[in-house]
Amino acid sequence: MKAGGHGFDGVERRGLMFVLSSPSGAGKTTLSRMLVAETPALQMSVSATTRPKRPGEVEGKDYYFVSQGRFDEMIAHSELLEWATVFENRYGTPRAPVEAALSAGYDVLFDIDWQGTQQLRSRSPSDVVSVFILPPSAQALEQRLHTRAQDSGEVIRSRMKKAGDEMSHFDAYDYIVVNDNVGMAFEAVKSILRAEQLKRERQIGLSGFVRGLQQQLET
Repeated sequence: MKAGGHGFDGVERRGLMFVLSSPSGAGKTTLSRMLVAETPALQMSVSATTRPKRPGEVEGKDYYFVSQGRFDEMIAHSELLEWATVFENRYGTPRAPVEAALSAGYDVLFDIDWQGTQQLRSRSPSDVVSVFILPPSAQALEQRLHTRAQDSGEVIRSRMKKAGDEMSHFDAYDYIVVNDNVGMAFEAVKSILRAEQLKRERQIGLSGFVRGLQQQLET
């Protein structure tokens, strides 16, 4: 897709909000990075958070770092599309940059849970496409968590328990992809995005494009 709101074959279209959710360790982050790397017109949503900035993090790239008071203002003024509290810190999606991207014909990728997905859908039902990534088995999920070598055994057990709760909300998503092979899972996710981009109702310039074709045929 070209910049400036022009989609495939020069037809102007409105962007979409593409949500990837999964239990920790199921491959959502890997698939998100692959998708952004291969899709120039896909932007990663940047969340606002009240947690302190960590070493190496960049304002506006990793997060928008705001105070508790500013976050309260953003909620009160409907400046957030969705928000949640996680371990005493709050995270939310600023509305303005997302809406600007969609209007310009760009797609926005979200790495959020099912609650955030429901909030997005309640505000912009026609713009949201949601995909839930499942592991092929509980054993594979546990093995992936151990392979990352980032968490203690206690944390891994906690993540496994939470995974069961997260997976219970699978029916709230438009698409389900089982990540048994990351290459095949990526092709599935990429195909979903491509198909949703081509939906007639998102191609807002389609009527004019078709009229132009008809005029060419009449000459």
